[in-house]
Amino acid sequence: MENSGINEDLIKITHYELASELPDPFTFNDGSKVSTSDDWERRRKEIYESAVGIQYGDIPPAPDFLEVEPIYLPGKTGISSFRIITGRRERPISFTMSLRLPENYDPNELPPVVVIGDACFPYMFNKDYLNLFIKNGVALATFNRTELAPDLASYLEDSLKGLGTLSTLVRESFEKVERDGHRVGQIYDTYPEYDFGSIAAWAWGYARCVDALEILKLTDMDCVAFSGHSRGGKTAILAGVIDSRARIVNPNATCAGGCSCYRLYVKAICEDGVERESELGQRLVSAFPFWMGSKLPEHLKNVAELPFDSHYLKALVAPRILFVSEAASDIWANPVGTWQTSEAAREVYKFLGCEENLLWYFRRGTHFHELEDVEQLINVVRHVKYGEPLNDKYFKKPFGDVPPAYSWRAPKVK
Repeated sequence: MENSGINEDLIKITHYELASELPDPFTFNDGSKVSTSDDWERRRKEIYESAVGIQYGDIPPAPDFLEVEPIYLPGKTGISSFRIITGRRERPISFTMSLRLPENYDPNELPPVVVIGDACFPYMFNKDYLNLFIKNGVALATFNRTELAPDLASYLEDSLKGLGTLSTLVRESFEKVERDGHRVGQIYDTYPEYDFGSIAAWAWGYARCVDALEILKLTDMDCVAFSGHSRGGKTAILAGVIDSRARIVNPNATCAGGCSCYRLYVKAICEDGVERESELGQRLVSAFPFWMGSKLPEHLKNVAELPFDSHYLKALVAPRILFVSEAASDIWANPVGTWQTSEAAREVYKFLGCEENLLWYFRRGTHFHELEDVEQLINVVRHVKYGEPLNDKYFKKPFGDVPPAYSWRAPKVK
């Protein structure tokens, strides 16, 4: 379906419950106000401590070393594979990054590159999906984030019992996860003294891919984009926060713990006529306790007093380009909350004089990383790299008017 069909009658909000106003990013913890760019740099550190520290835990440190080993080089038109070896010498981490260069690759004009950690998702094997990048002059670097830390939800164990001869292996894997408190995977073996969830572990992997790309010198390192879908979208925006080398950050359909809104709970009738509800933070940490930081569950007991929300995370990307993509009927991902926190984060972009660098868009449909989402990302990448115009699909809401979730505004810069 064409995105031109997005209009305010597409979904109907039937329940709207805001626990409290979104906290003011321009107010220091001591109550004083931000008024200068220097103030913002100090305030940004406070915001980071809550939006990243509480939400995701400690970020693993920069590695002691990083090496790149070619393991498959098919030639100009194929997908090359590289082993990244990094971490600590006494306990290194190893994972694979694949790189597909665009058609008509010219080493004298290096292409922009999109980094995606979702090689564990089926859509990454879709030929049409992959070809959108290379046919539009964009390189694609992919890795399987679960090589760093596995993604095993214990509630899935019963549904996997029919695997026959694999069931013992599956059971033992879940038992190890439960026994070790979900701190399972090679990155936890390398950095056992740090308290972080797997989203942080996976985001660390994005930064290591950028390290590898810098070594390979095959892509334009001034035009790097991070993208990912759902839990991969949570990972992509956190990666964009912790690594400023990402000029463009594109989280897609992140749900709770990413770009939506902890404070806002909605129900809505979707395009198919079915009423659905948004995900609550408590459900997130109950179903996937290992994704997030260990401090978050306690804070979510009273979301009205949560010292941050998703607009803080989005603001940490500024002044770089943040492009948030969502689906109108993906109510579980809370598109209304995503819009609210994007508009709130826009106040920070205004304050920094880069309002044009925050983009959001909705397409029709539900929870997936569709070809249309990729087309929009490529539109942004080519706009940044080559100055091509943005299309007309941005800033169109699929629901009616709702009051802003905040009353504060960007102060005038002194």
